[in-house]
Amino acid sequence: MNENMKQKSTFIILIMFVSILATIPLFYTDEPPAQAVSTSNELEEEINDFIENEPILDGALAGVSIRSAADGKLLYEHNGAVRMQPASVLKLFTAASSLSVLGEEYRFATEILSDGKIAGGTLSGDLYLKGKGDPTLLLADFAEMAQKLKNKGIRKIEGDLITDDSWYDSVRYSEDLAWNDEHQYYGAQISALTASPNLDYDAGTVIVSISPGKKSTAAKISLEPDTDFVTIVNETKTVESKGTQEILIEREHGTNTIVVKGTIPADSQLVRKWVAVWDPTKYAGTLFKKALEDQGIQIVGKLKNGYAPDAMPVLIFHESFPLADLMVPFMKLSNNGHAEVLVKEMGKTVHDEGSWEKGLEVMTDELKSFGVDTKLIILRDGSGISHANLIPANEITKLLYVVQREKWFPVFKGSLPVAGAKDRLVGGTMRNRLKEEAKSITIQAKTGSLTGVSTLAGYVEKPGGETLIFTILLNNLLDDRDGRKVEDQLVRILSGQ
Repeated sequence: MNENMKQKSTFIILIMFVSILATIPLFYTDEPPAQAVSTSNELEEEINDFIENEPILDGALAGVSIRSAADGKLLYEHNGAVRMQPASVLKLFTAASSLSVLGEEYRFATEILSDGKIAGGTLSGDLYLKGKGDPTLLLADFAEMAQKLKNKGIRKIEGDLITDDSWYDSVRYSEDLAWNDEHQYYGAQISALTASPNLDYDAGTVIVSISPGKKSTAAKISLEPDTDFVTIVNETKTVESKGTQEILIEREHGTNTIVVKGTIPADSQLVRKWVAVWDPTKYAGTLFKKALEDQGIQIVGKLKNGYAPDAMPVLIFHESFPLADLMVPFMKLSNNGHAEVLVKEMGKTVHDEGSWEKGLEVMTDELKSFGVDTKLIILRDGSGISHANLIPANEITKLLYVVQREKWFPVFKGSLPVAGAKDRLVGGTMRNRLKEEAKSITIQAKTGSLTGVSTLAGYVEKPGGETLIFTILLNNLLDDRDGRKVEDQLVRILSGQ
């Protein structure tokens, strides 16, 4: 072989060697290269055709991202890198971050403290009720704590009953909450000391129940819990059976005066509405004061807000159920209050400051550890209620892929609403969606909705066991309720139904 042929052969071998090296990854990464490659041309064409021709999407913006749950490969995207409003799908970020930072077994505490002496059934001094963020406190919990004080021999408190909510800062509303949402249950004030009316754990709210009275008279109205903390102004009227049911409830700003207006037909079923209170700390204090009085414990002083000194002895220590259990009402029912409490609790745990600023800082750092490109997102709260929150669909599917490796992933995935499941604490916000499809496939996904925004993200287990991760973000809709039709059809397409 002459020299030229040797050089040519050597060059060819070198090129082949370099080509082989180019196919071998130089380092391991949890996030495979993002390539818009469909599992099949047919799937890609079907989704594209649907998006292009769906009238609901005329003038709207759609972001779609689909990944393989097995290897994280990006299988399809449409505007996947475009920042869009996630609505309550943002709770996926909050849930994952809080499980990672706080842990599955994390519990919220409530303390009753005093440095007064107990003698002859009398506590000489003030009694403090200190909240540490528990959003699950019920009337029954206050009754239990009052009973424990009675068991300690206390029959009289000579001082004041002081509520302490200093575990978190005094900022009650997230930065972008609309003024007309403040009386809604999903816009309740966030406090380290609060109370819930029932097992949905909508902290800082009361349930207003309206039932028909006699024809042409006012409706009957009751409260849960039964409390004089709020005042009801009844401006309703019972109309004939074929009449219109139209109930409007408003709470006057800065007060706990709830005005109920409208009409209710004579044969109507009970109407229940959750209304956020003004000053949830005092609300909790009022319920505890009533619980003490029900136990025969006299309070000489007043109910007021204050701060328990750090070294003050703890008389009663109450703990919530673990975070793993809280994930169910939080995610299944899309509880905004839980999301914001978790943000503040992460800030308190890591930076000793229970604020949105510090909590979102912790959340951002945690998302980075999951491989989310936090330079591409804007976080303003933990619930997704702000229209200023912006996240690309690809970053959401990336998170849903990476968290599968975490030990708490079964809790995370189990907290997602299950399509077609009748049980409210299983199906959650997906219980009335994709019922027929749910007979043959499993769909677990977080819903989201704001004015003009509808979103859905989660996991679809196809027949045969293959699981796909998906995110659908629909913005600028004329009617956000129409967005659900689009999301459901996209899920049908990608699942082969």
